[in-house]
Amino acid sequence: MADYFIAIFMSVIQGLTEFLPISSSAHLLIPSLIFGITDLGLNFDIAVHFGTLTAVVFYFRDDIVKICNSFYNIKDVDLASHRKLGLFVLIASIPAIIIGPFFSDTLINRQVTIHSIAISNLIFANLLLVAYLLSKQKLSMQQLTFLSAFLIGCFQIFAFFPGASRSGVLITGALILGFNLKDGSKFAFLLAIPAISGALIFMILGFDQNVNLNEILILILGFLISAFVAFFSIEFFLRFVNKIGMYPFIFYRFVLGLILIIL
Repeated sequence: MADYFIAIFMSVIQGLTEFLPISSSAHLLIPSLIFGITDLGLNFDIAVHFGTLTAVVFYFRDDIVKICNSFYNIKDVDLASHRKLGLFVLIASIPAIIIGPFFSDTLINRQVTIHSIAISNLIFANLLLVAYLLSKQKLSMQQLTFLSAFLIGCFQIFAFFPGASRSGVLITGALILGFNLKDGSKFAFLLAIPAISGALIFMILGFDQNVNLNEILILILGFLISAFVAFFSIEFFLRFVNKIGMYPFIFYRFVLGLILIIL
């Protein structure tokens, strides 16, 4: 019964943190590294990542359908902006596609320490703070170009460092290039679709097929809860990001990093 409570707890953490700039991978590992909470294993990681992937696809389903239709109806002028957006997502994903295989062992074996998570939190929290303070935030999604999309995608390489936060580094890159926070965040979330899909491919390589009924139920529970929580996390962040800004997330990461160093 304890495994079910742990699964619920970890699924909520995954759903809350995957799309917030505070690193979901770090939060999934911290409970086991610090408190000795049972690690539910790679299969569970796959289940909750499928959950968050489902959430972001469902949240942006209208955009995704229009992007797909734009490539099918290549002559439809009304869909030209969505065709460009789809191309921008593909271009921005190239750096991660190239670098990702070199980090496959880290994804599968989760070779991280509390110290590395702490240092990453502090470093990338500082970068986000500087970008947020100095960014002019004048550019919108409509002013995205192939070059700026690629440059934002280059920041995604940093997400392979445990504790960096994929959404956090992408938003940092968007802010540095002058994009407003809301559109930069939306582009970061759209980039999550190929990014999480790619990570899942490497995770599945280490999938343990010897699972019993109890483990299957835990995986289903993890998938459903992470998907539900992640959907509303995206809604919360995009709706309130212009009101609350990035300071609460930056402050949280500073505190988390310092606590982990002390421990």
